[in-house]
Amino acid sequence: MARFSNKVAIITGSSNGIGRATAIILAKDGAKVTITGRNAERLEETKQQIIAAGIGSENINVIVGDITTTEIQDKIINSTIEKFGKINILVNNAGAPFMDSVGTLGFSQDISIYDSTFELNLRSIVILTQKARPYLEATKGEIINVSSITSGPQAHSGIPFYSMSKAALDQFTRNIAIELIPFGVRVNCVNPGLVVTGFPQAMGTPLEASKTIYDFMGSNRDCIPIGKTADPSDIGNIIAFLADRSQSFYIVGQTIQADGGTTLIMAMNTHNLMELLK
Repeated sequence: MARFSNKVAIITGSSNGIGRATAIILAKDGAKVTITGRNAERLEETKQQIIAAGIGSENINVIVGDITTTEIQDKIINSTIEKFGKINILVNNAGAPFMDSVGTLGFSQDISIYDSTFELNLRSIVILTQKARPYLEATKGEIINVSSITSGPQAHSGIPFYSMSKAALDQFTRNIAIELIPFGVRVNCVNPGLVVTGFPQAMGTPLEASKTIYDFMGSNRDCIPIGKTADPSDIGNIIAFLADRSQSFYIVGQTIQADGGTTLIMAMNTHNLMELLK
């Protein structure tokens, strides 16, 4: 029997990248899935990839729209219950950095960028989790939040509002993990490093330039010690592990760093100091 047979999962931000990979992995392992995103065409691509993996369309619920709106938040929850009758797994993956019209980075961004960033990366997650909570308590379900290594103690001066929102998401994970575990609901968080997704394009980087970044970072072990930029499925498999209570039941309220070793590196340690002494 597939490990997620008779389970129902909601995966937000599943029109590409980590969300798409996670939806495919969970569906292939038996879950009925609700996939969501703002781009109808890309969300349809996700659906077709799930179907191509041998999953019937009756096991897929598609919701197109902006997850920061009350209408779409309610539609995600209500349509899942109407179609599948329950919720076992909530993957809060939707999130992104924001640029202004002239591509400003850093603290010089208008405060409206701060508001948009926190609305998507934190507020929408808090609200959707609140709305899913009674159904997750009924099934003793799982919540997996997708954060970022930018939430850590290292500075990310180019995207301060994004990294601040992800740091808040990590703390949200810890707080609600303790509140919900007495009700049988486990909450954990995955903090990816660099992943081959549409992240650079969201910040205005052309596709070819994005590939250059991925290739450079992946081939430099002072950036990614494992020697490879992650594929979305690398992160999706970790999310699936955390969603599988039979394998990860004793992990509660943790933030799993999935970055190929990036956050263990200090720039000064990437140079051979002994060479300097010769």
